Amino acid sequence: MALDWKVVDRWLMGEAFTGSRIREHLAELCDEIGPRWSSSAGERKAVAYIRDQMESEGLDNPALEEYQLETWSWESAKARVVEDNTHIDLLPLNRCPPFVAEGKIVDVGYGTPRQVEMAKQDLSDAVAVMHLAFEPFTTPVHHAIRLQALAQAGAVAAILIEKKVGRRMEYHSASDWRDPGLAEHPLPTVVTSQEHGTLLRQLANRQKSIKLSVHSKFYNAPSWNTTSEITGELWPNEHLVLGGHHDTVLGVSGGNDNASGTIAVMEAARALSRLRSETAQGPGRTIRFVTYSAEEQKLQGSSAYVAVHYGPENPPRLAINLDELSTGPIKGVVLGFPHLRELVQRQLDSMNDGLACHVMAQIDPSSDHFPFLRAGLDAAFLWRWRFHGRHADSEFHHEAGDTSDKLNVRELKEYAGQLARLLLRLSHVPPLEWPDNSVTPAQVAERLEAERGEIVRVF
Repeated sequence: MALDWKVVDRWLMGEAFTGSRIREHLAELCDEIGPRWSSSAGERKAVAYIRDQMESEGLDNPALEEYQLETWSWESAKARVVEDNTHIDLLPLNRCPPFVAEGKIVDVGYGTPRQVEMAKQDLSDAVAVMHLAFEPFTTPVHHAIRLQALAQAGAVAAILIEKKVGRRMEYHSASDWRDPGLAEHPLPTVVTSQEHGTLLRQLANRQKSIKLSVHSKFYNAPSWNTTSEITGELWPNEHLVLGGHHDTVLGVSGGNDNASGTIAVMEAARALSRLRSETAQGPGRTIRFVTYSAEEQKLQGSSAYVAVHYGPENPPRLAINLDELSTGPIKGVVLGFPHLRELVQRQLDSMNDGLACHVMAQIDPSSDHFPFLRAGLDAAFLWRWRFHGRHADSEFHHEAGDTSDKLNVRELKEYAGQLARLLLRLSHVPPLEWPDNSVTPAQVAERLEAERGEIVRVF
């Protein structure tokens, strides 16, 4: 099955730009449905919409895959200075347990070992105030490790100081998902604004106390991944995966994180489906399009997808994950393992747009590629390049300001077109030209153990 790549490329890029339905999907997902916290009514509406759109675009086997989610919600979070009743900005960390705590405010700076040791005699039964950011010029330490040290020193709770200014606060996680030995919450932890963090540090110098309370709950509820595919014409039992999470954090409509990734999956699928229906040119191997639930809740959706599909089925040749695409233009692909680097780079070179393939120095646990990598499956991602040349107007993440206007429509059209071109090329690479993947889950576990506590290099 020989394809005229010049004609195919012109068709796919033209369809991605002139046939785009990005604004339509954006309006529905972010403005009409809004927040899509997994297990919520918003997520139910979103997954039904995505499935229906995939069906209407002629994708094969559109479906919802249900699983039981360990989820969380909170009703109230309060902080007040005991001595004068001053109220402090407060947001619980993602999946924070319910708690009430009162104690002396202790400033531990950036929570480095040196600073914790200096404050150790004051930390028993105290509330520690710590910068979320890393101490300048000091070896960076993941905040999960720093929180564990505070718990071991006897602190009853921790208040993290947000890195952003303007009294903005975003949801953070207290754990490092690479390290199953770390407690999800070493101690009850909340975040405050940078401005109120400065105030708390001043109050610590004056020996003031603070009372904190978070009313939250954990429970199980159904959630769903969405799946659809374009069946391969040469090797239908082999497949590639293009995926991105459809969920958001609580109360956030998620224009950048991650309507951008969800819509890119939908638009790449649409372009390839129309190429098949209108020109009779389809993929060589099957291409699956997946949107994952609960990325914001310990990657439970992609973990469920990997657990259900791989073992019973052949592994994917490659799974590409899309997250926060509105932070910058497409620059290339970043692999988790090195053995596909030359193969992927050859496909990118044939596209003649200067796109590059790189390999991460560490196993990155930050999004839905991680469950694939943890299982020894080949996975790639694009979003990590957001840290280099990030658009200033997309500096919104896990916060109320991440609205539909944060999605860069023009750049997302290019993402959809380029991803469609790359996937189609990869689908036509003959099986014997793919390097063997010899990575095992045990080898990945050894790497994760060796990398424990390291900060993942992002550029």
